[in-house]
Amino acid sequence: MSESKTLLLLKPRGFCAGVVRAIDIVRIALEAFGPPIYVRKEIVHNRFVVEELQHKGAIFVDSVDEVPQGERVIYSAHGVSPEVRENSKLRKLRVIDATCPLVTKVHVEAVKFAKEGYSLILIGHRDHDEVIGTLGEAPAVTQVVGSPEEVGSVTVPDPNRVAYLTQTTLSLDETRDIITALRKKFPNIKGPAAQDICYATENRQVAVKHVASDADLLLVVGSDNSSNSKRLVEVARALRTEAHLIDNDRDIRPEWLTGVKTVALTAGASAPEHLVEQVMKYLATQGFDNVQELEIMPENVRFGLPPEIVEAIASAPVSAAVES
Repeated sequence: MSESKTLLLLKPRGFCAGVVRAIDIVRIALEAFGPPIYVRKEIVHNRFVVEELQHKGAIFVDSVDEVPQGERVIYSAHGVSPEVRENSKLRKLRVIDATCPLVTKVHVEAVKFAKEGYSLILIGHRDHDEVIGTLGEAPAVTQVVGSPEEVGSVTVPDPNRVAYLTQTTLSLDETRDIITALRKKFPNIKGPAAQDICYATENRQVAVKHVASDADLLLVVGSDNSSNSKRLVEVARALRTEAHLIDNDRDIRPEWLTGVKTVALTAGASAPEHLVEQVMKYLATQGFDNVQELEIMPENVRFGLPPEIVEAIASAPVSAAVES
C-alpha cells in the first residue's frame, strides 16, 4: 500500500476583497445594463476570470480610445491615471470605477505629497498597471525604483523633501530592503502613514513563510502577470523551498512531485477557488490525500460597491437583486 502524502492547504488564499469587488462590479453591470460592457485592461490579473467575463459579454480593451463614444467602461482594480479619466470625459464615457480602495489610497498619498512639494519615489515594477496609474498622478516629480541597487542612481532637487510610496502587491522583504536603502540615502525621507502593501498580499506571504520549512514543495495558483502571485513564489524560494507558479492543475510537472512527501498549496489574490480545487483533485490522484487546511490568520475584509452599481442593484427587480 502506497504511503499517504500530505497537502497543506493555506488560508487565507485566493481572492482578496478588492478582487471580489472588481469582479462583482463587472458581473452586476452586465446583469443590470446588459452587454456590451467595456473594461479597460484586465479587471484582475487572472486569465480564467477574464475569459469567464468575456463569455458573459464583457469586452476588454487596452485603452479608453477603443471604447465607442458614450458607452459604459469599467476601470480595472489596478487603477488609472488622471489622463485616462480625462480621456473618458472627452469621449463622454459612462465610467464605473473598480479601482481597489487600497490602490486609491496610494493615489491620494501621491497627490498629497506632490502638492506639498516633495519628490516622490514610487517603489514597484515599472510595467505593472498599478504603478503606471499611480505614476500618472504626479509624473513630473515621481521616479520608480524596483530594487535597492536602483536607489543609488536616484537624484532629487532637495534631499530633505523626499517621500516614498509602494505598489500594493510587492514582497514585504524586498520592499523593506528598498526602504532601508532610501532611508540611508535620504535620512529625512517620509513615508505613508500606514504601509501601502495591502493586507491580502501581506497575509498570503506570512502564510507561506509559516509553512515553508514544513513543505518540500509550494504550488501557487495564479497567472504569470499577477504580481502578488509571483511574489509568493519568490518568498518561498528565498527560504529555500522549491516553489512554482501554476495557472491550473495542467501546469504541474510530474517530476516536481518526485520524492515529495508534503506539498503546500496557496493562491494569489486574483485566483479563483475552483482552480485550487482542481489542483487538489489532481494531487489526490498522486497520493496527496492527507489534506490539512492551515488558517494562519482570519481575513474578513469587505469593500463597498461604487454608487453606480449600488443604484443598479436598488433599481433591479427583487429576485435579481437578491441573486447578485
